[in-house]
Amino acid sequence: MTFYWIFLILIAILAYVMGSISTLNIASIFIYKKNLRRLGEGNIWLSNFKRIFGTKGIITLFLIEILKDLLPILIAGLIFGIKEQAELGRAFAGFCLVLGRLFPVFNRFRGSYGSGALIVAAFGVKPSIGAFVLLIFIGMMWAKRYITLATVVSAFMFIAISMVLVENSLIMTLCIFTGALVIIRLVPKVMGLVQGREEKLSFKEDISYKFDQKF
Repeated sequence: MTFYWIFLILIAILAYVMGSISTLNIASIFIYKKNLRRLGEGNIWLSNFKRIFGTKGIITLFLIEILKDLLPILIAGLIFGIKEQAELGRAFAGFCLVLGRLFPVFNRFRGSYGSGALIVAAFGVKPSIGAFVLLIFIGMMWAKRYITLATVVSAFMFIAISMVLVENSLIMTLCIFTGALVIIRLVPKVMGLVQGREEKLSFKEDISYKFDQKF
């Protein structure tokens, strides 16, 4: 039992830390060999990344984020699988992963939308749930082009489909908490969306950053 709690704590730390690591930094520095803080708007937010690296950069970013986030999910599944509780382990790691993405310790607890982490967490619970959430996110992004709206709707649907397909009450509770965490964290952004302060994601190339002053 002692080892069980030790592994539980280690998985929580690993998943939270992996969620806290900025995929934007990883993609810009190690893939594109550029420092976001010295280009465009001079920050490491998604809007600046999109301006500089375009839609292809966003796709690359999303793929890197999924691969990075899968690591703690897979490890948790292997460790908890020893006790035949792999699904529970992946659901727990998914919750901690989303927590790290929304409240990253490396960025003064100011996180991103959590879209990628939410999708990975959903796949960790059940591939069918993950595929459903991914399709909802892609569909909303294609139809409305608002990241906040797509993420919030995906979080709601994650909760709903988990309540239908997940039989284990503890796993279902973790799914509900994970989805609710995303929704609550994005309330300020939803208010901004309602007030018309969020820009739609454009698939057109933006070269305006080339005229920005270098930081």
